[in-house]
Amino acid sequence: MVTKVIEFLGTGRRKTSVARVRLASGAGKVTVNNRPFEVYFPLEQQRMAVLQPFTATSTTGKFDVRVNVQGGGPTGQAGATRHGIARALLRADLAYRPLLKAEGLLTRDPRMKERKKYGQPGARARFQFSKR
Repeated sequence: MVTKVIEFLGTGRRKTSVARVRLASGAGKVTVNNRPFEVYFPLEQQRMAVLQPFTATSTTGKFDVRVNVQGGGPTGQAGATRHGIARALLRADLAYRPLLKAEGLLTRDPRMKERKKYGQPGARARFQFSKR
């Protein structure tokens, strides 16, 4: 007999990072890009950010998480993973919505790197002005 595992999907984004998250009921094992969560995010700050949706909804240890994340740096990837987990939890149970919304976990952080403008060396920097 084949038992069908119910998975909840969520996509999270932050800066240029995109995280595809799969939640399944389990013991709380978190895997990021086929590596253990603690190895992929070595900083405590990043690990806390990733697990924030579970602490907000009191579901720590109830779901196994598989994350596929790409683009950006470690902080952006941690933020994208957090956003993806929050959205997947919302698919698991709509009752979590007020808790996640109060923590600001459902809002996509719109801050991006500003583009470089033509005629200058950076986004805001100007070439040195010479009066003479």
